[in-house]
Amino acid sequence: MEEGAWIHLTDPSEEEVERVVTTLGIERSFVMAALDEEEPSRIDHEDGQTLIIVDIPIVVPADGSFLYDTVPLGIIMAEKNVVTVCLEETSLIEDFWNRRVRSFDTCKMTRLVLQLLYKNASKYLQYLRQIDKASTQVETALHKSMKNRELIQMLKLEKSLVYFSTSLKSNEVVLEKILKGNLIKRYPDDTDLLEDIIIESKQAIEMCNIYRDILSGTMDAFASVISNNLNIVMKYLASITIILAIPTIFSGLWGMNVANIPFADNPLGFWIVFGISALATGIGALILWKKKMF
Repeated sequence: MEEGAWIHLTDPSEEEVERVVTTLGIERSFVMAALDEEEPSRIDHEDGQTLIIVDIPIVVPADGSFLYDTVPLGIIMAEKNVVTVCLEETSLIEDFWNRRVRSFDTCKMTRLVLQLLYKNASKYLQYLRQIDKASTQVETALHKSMKNRELIQMLKLEKSLVYFSTSLKSNEVVLEKILKGNLIKRYPDDTDLLEDIIIESKQAIEMCNIYRDILSGTMDAFASVISNNLNIVMKYLASITIILAIPTIFSGLWGMNVANIPFADNPLGFWIVFGISALATGIGALILWKKKMF
């Protein structure tokens, strides 16, 4: 942990937190705030140190599928170092480790922080496109078979969009405070980059709202289709039940153990009753067919 280094903590132990706090002289409360899953996005300044907490997107495996969620990322700007703290391993940090982000210098703290925020906004856009593609695939699968698995996946995607929408709006407030305030030192190029971050964030919010409205409308449409299919099946079964009840009535009447039953002494009595029953059943089926019960 030398001067100008970027220190990243992923779900650190108590000993690791204590070592970083003691060595760099940063506020312990800043580190612990970033380790709170429910910590809202905010910016704080104390004793020459600045804490920026933003929500970053992650992919969470869930019962053979996946769910998009968000976790807080704490960015602490100390006197000579940048410290980031997160509870999860994230692709955002890995992109920097693997040099997928060009021209970043850990000694230029302000520029590094803004590059982290810009990459975060880009991650939201990337995951939103993935959600859109996934929802299209699930919708295609639903057209072929109305299974609970596809419906549950649609619900997970809609839930992910709710998480994203909430986090993006909170992040936008933090970005606006950075732009309007003087909590972090900025250079002319940094202002342009910050404005680009805000534009990316607003675009992500707009895309999230559009995808959520589309997904919500799709879910409502499929709910109506499923309900309509159920009504058709129930109507068909009710018609079959009515038709089958007609011959049952005749067999019950002629099966009673009483005297003077019509056609009791007729050798063709069974066939006469059968014919009457079949005729009544046919008439009933014709009436139901004309009423479009089939």
